[in-house]
Amino acid sequence: MMDKTFNPAAVEARVSAAWEEGEAFRAGRPERAGAEPFSIVIPPPNVTGSLHMGHALNNTIQDILVRFERMRGRDVLWQPGTDHAGIATQMVVERKLMETQQPGRRELGREEFLRRVWAWKEESGGTIIGQLKRLGASCDWSRERFTMDEGLSRAVLKTFVDLHAQGLIYRDKRLVNWDPKFQTAISDLEVQQIEVKGNLWHFDYPVVDEAGAETGAVITVATTRPETMLGDTAVAVHPDDERYRYLVGQRVRLPLVNRLIPIVADAYSDPEKGTGAVKITPAHDFNDFEVGRRNGCRPINVLDPEARIQIAGNADFLEGAAPEAAALALDGLDRFEARKAVVALMEERGRLRLVEPNTHAVPHGDRSGVVIEPYLTDQWYVNVKPLAERALQAVRDGKTKFMPENYEKIFFQWLENIEPWCVSRQLWWGHQIPVWYDGEGGIFVAESEAEALAQAKAKHGADVALTRDPDVLDTWFSSALWPFSTLGWPDKTPELARFYPTNTLVTGKDIIFFWVARMMMMGLHLTDQAPFDTVYLHTLVRDEKGAKMSKSKGNVVDPVDLIDRFGADALRFTLAALAAPGRDIKLGPQRVEGYRNFATKLWNAARFAEMNGCELKADYRPEAVRETLNAWALTEAAKAVAEVAQAITVYRFNDAAAAAYRFVWNVFCDWYLELAKPVLQGEGVDPAARAETQATVAFLIDQIAKLLHPFMPFLTEELWAIKGQALPTSRGLLALESWPELSAYQNAQAEAEIGWLVDLISEIRSARSETNVPAGAQVLLVLVAADASVRARVERWSETLTRLARLSEIGFAEAAPKNAVQLLVRGSVAALPLEGIVDLAAEVARLKKEAGKARAEIGKIDGKLGNADFLARAPEEVVDEQRERRDAEAARLAKIEEALARLSDA
Repeated sequence: MMDKTFNPAAVEARVSAAWEEGEAFRAGRPERAGAEPFSIVIPPPNVTGSLHMGHALNNTIQDILVRFERMRGRDVLWQPGTDHAGIATQMVVERKLMETQQPGRRELGREEFLRRVWAWKEESGGTIIGQLKRLGASCDWSRERFTMDEGLSRAVLKTFVDLHAQGLIYRDKRLVNWDPKFQTAISDLEVQQIEVKGNLWHFDYPVVDEAGAETGAVITVATTRPETMLGDTAVAVHPDDERYRYLVGQRVRLPLVNRLIPIVADAYSDPEKGTGAVKITPAHDFNDFEVGRRNGCRPINVLDPEARIQIAGNADFLEGAAPEAAALALDGLDRFEARKAVVALMEERGRLRLVEPNTHAVPHGDRSGVVIEPYLTDQWYVNVKPLAERALQAVRDGKTKFMPENYEKIFFQWLENIEPWCVSRQLWWGHQIPVWYDGEGGIFVAESEAEALAQAKAKHGADVALTRDPDVLDTWFSSALWPFSTLGWPDKTPELARFYPTNTLVTGKDIIFFWVARMMMMGLHLTDQAPFDTVYLHTLVRDEKGAKMSKSKGNVVDPVDLIDRFGADALRFTLAALAAPGRDIKLGPQRVEGYRNFATKLWNAARFAEMNGCELKADYRPEAVRETLNAWALTEAAKAVAEVAQAITVYRFNDAAAAAYRFVWNVFCDWYLELAKPVLQGEGVDPAARAETQATVAFLIDQIAKLLHPFMPFLTEELWAIKGQALPTSRGLLALESWPELSAYQNAQAEAEIGWLVDLISEIRSARSETNVPAGAQVLLVLVAADASVRARVERWSETLTRLARLSEIGFAEAAPKNAVQLLVRGSVAALPLEGIVDLAAEVARLKKEAGKARAEIGKIDGKLGNADFLARAPEEVVDEQRERRDAEAARLAKIEEALARLSDA
């Protein structure tokens, strides 16, 4: 006997154990040796992390795909694993050391610190894997990989060495985004531009003659970063700016520092901004770096890695300068303290002309939250231009498709304007760069120290001591190899031959540049094949009001909490149902609770079937059913299976979920079981009809289990096991069963009859509701000009019609009675005479008034949505809320107008 209620916690644990014992998700099962492969690589979550709602959505979508394809008979590999997440993991471990009052990273030293990181990874790094299993992710867990596994590390080393040998990796001194908190370079993609309120300071720089004496003339520059003036090496003006044309080629004396610097003409200077003259600090501004390079101005770095003023021992700063004592006293000051000091010193010397309030974008590190400095350092770069061209061509040629397609434009725009990729990071946790240096600065790039020593010996003719580059590679360098390194590349493994290239990549739109583009570039360059044929980019999960989830707002919805409260199946189905392409998901507990009720509805239907003798029969043949109702139910099931399969194959997961929901809740539970009750429970029923109906109900529950399995794997696996107990022989796991094939069971005649009955009852119920017929009132139904087939249907189903539509009686007439609401159902006209039950005139007046309110509300919302200023200023969630309100009002107006149309015929 089935339990009275569905208990997700108990079922999930039991089902998970059964899957694991049966190795249900293992790729390369012997019975599928000849099957077509299907493979997906998981976007490897960070070992620092726990399951968040983005992971839940991402992995639910992947699991729907792999379970669906597994049921379609393919040999499925869903490759799992985790990412070492260099900067994020190092940050977590350093914070843990600080919180426990242990020595910091530098006190511990590199070797001991890395030992601590590995220990932490082993202890806590697998948290998210356990949570993914709770979600029901059907990865081949036997193949779990980590981006710093030995095999994957070898792939990273080979890639670096090969790209260097091909001239695609090189070392260069350039400006980078420098994070002073973590003291490492970070990529442009890891920088957030944040609007801040600051000032624009106008400083006077004195013009000097050829001998270096001040002429009395000044040129005024405006800056938001006064502390960087210590590193100025030029002043730039626009070549067409008549105010300054006579000064081009002359020099100014840099205040405080007393360095003589040229005034240059460069189109970078905008005559309309500030004073039209700009200070050029090549070592501390990306644009200034280019201006300096064009005009032969040397870069002078005046900050140390922690963003403090660096003067002592700074030969570049002192060259050609005679700094004031006050300037030298700035040494060691934090950049923001130095800013205040420089402004004060310039004011003391009468060089501060003006201070303007100024709101501008300031770059911040997305992890550290501190202001990022453009910083001049030696770094390793990848010339990705030629790699990017191949990736672009693969998309242009259709070898890789984006879903939704509009993301292709974003992909093209970024890759067509791509800059060299800085791949070195000043961290300890990660893949250490395979480069060694000799005492003369010679560089040796090799996969091992032994190879590097051999290269050095060949160069010098004797053994020499080498020092390894202390930096590690950007985390995304190893992640870019993920689709093939996890399969054994660079070795030619059987797994690589069978499962690469992969099929669908499912990931968030926010890492299209971080990860997707880099996998495309590396995959094509290293394997000569695009790593996947389709990229499905899903949107964000927001809170129920449409706001982005953040800890600071306190609106983060924890998927593990939702699983604990409502079960994994309810959460999964919710996410699938809301995953409309291109639209962010608004998620709150109520939505998940609603789909928990869906699971309960199915469980109760299965219990109803059990209590009414509906058991699986080994000899049941659906194509042989004789009862019209059963043939109709099979026809509807076939339609649902086709709709769900079609929607999944085109990545419309919300449509797939909607089709499955509609069939299970509306068709099977609300209509089929209700219409079958007299057959299952009535007296004097034909035994053959009852037996056929019982067997059909049981068969359809099996088909529903298959249909819903990609979405709700735990509930369906449990139902499959319970219902299978009635069969003479045991059957295997639902996860390895075939997708339902019901196309042969469609019966147009049965659909015409039962479909007409269902539509008629639905229309009567709608008309009663829309015209405010009292719930307990029984009304007359008149079939107008009914032909013989309609009369026959009414005769066969009169008892059901009367019971479910709350009719007093059913009659026939050649014309509709007066004061009757008319219904058109599949070509048949029906009428509900409501005189004496409803005041029709009052109803018409009420509905017209409601229609007027709805139109007014729609007009009000359209006014807002048509206001460009509102769209520009209002938060995204507010705009979305207005659009949803408009959709709701439009739907309400349509229902009102439908009711008015019915009453106008009365």
